[in-house]
Amino acid sequence: MPSKKGGTKGKQPAPAPAAAAASTAGKKKDADPTKKKARASPSKVPAAPKRAVVKKVKPNLKPREIRKMVKERIRKLAISKALTAQKKVLTSADGTRKRVRKIRNTVRFVRPRTFRPPRNPRFPRKAIPKRCRMDMYSIIQYPLATESAMKKIEDNNTLVFIVHTKANKFHVKAAISKLYDVKVSKVNTLVRPDGKKKAYVVLDKQNDALDIANRIGII
Repeated sequence: MPSKKGGTKGKQPAPAPAAAAASTAGKKKDADPTKKKARASPSKVPAAPKRAVVKKVKPNLKPREIRKMVKERIRKLAISKALTAQKKVLTSADGTRKRVRKIRNTVRFVRPRTFRPPRNPRFPRKAIPKRCRMDMYSIIQYPLATESAMKKIEDNNTLVFIVHTKANKFHVKAAISKLYDVKVSKVNTLVRPDGKKKAYVVLDKQNDALDIANRIGII
């Protein structure tokens, strides 16, 4: 059998642990000569660490809640504007600063008059313009030829007509003067129990009610 001494002749002895640590430390020092320089130079400032970007997560809000938030923001803006306007002051001739305060004599607040131009549309809103329903033919419906109406024609120079219920005295006067080419001095109206409107048209002295009644065909 070979001896233990003979077996260990080819192998080198392992270095001591203290010596190994010293050799590794020397290698590290030789390997990083730039680190010493970087520490020694005071002019170079180390870069600030980058902050992690945090993404804002949008909350899943309902449209009603979004509208409420918008209204709240608008209200806050209005309040801030009002407060800044409240702080505004004017300097008088003396150099003293006086706050402007308008004297209000009434409780109601009325907006100032602003320029309102007449409407000038780019296209007509309706294809066909609305026809005027209250023309002279629809205002004067038919004349009355009763005994009392005939007496009015003879004695008072007055014609009696049944007219449109929505027609007023001005409408009746204009329609009679256009239709029969006469001057009307006065018009009286009343609504009968049956719901029809009666008009007493008093003609001018220049015109005779009998002649116009003949022209109409009452007499």
